Amino acid sequence: MKQVTPSELRRVVESLHGCRAGLVQTVMIKKILGEKMWEGAVHIFDLAGHPAANQAYAWACAPEGSNKPRFFSVLRLPPVTSPGDALEAVMAKKNGT
Repeated sequence: MKQVTPSELRRVVESLHGCRAGLVQTVMIKKILGEKMWEGAVHIFDLAGHPAANQAYAWACAPEGSNKPRFFSVLRLPPVTSPGDALEAVMAKKNGT
């Protein structure tokens, strides 16, 4: 998969959540999700103009067998209060739990 830039992720966050976003920090996460290890960068964005959240987490990864990135963005709203929580929320939704 080609490297996804923070600017690309910022545009995704702004498009998905309908507000302005500014990169605050990028953190490397290594987390066991189900039976698989996920390792990668999660970007933390401050949001301006969102009615409920002041931050969002965003990342991109390629599904197995693909080189095309899939983008994810999760608002920082309880129970999601960390990049790891955001990853878990996406996996739970993907697995229907």
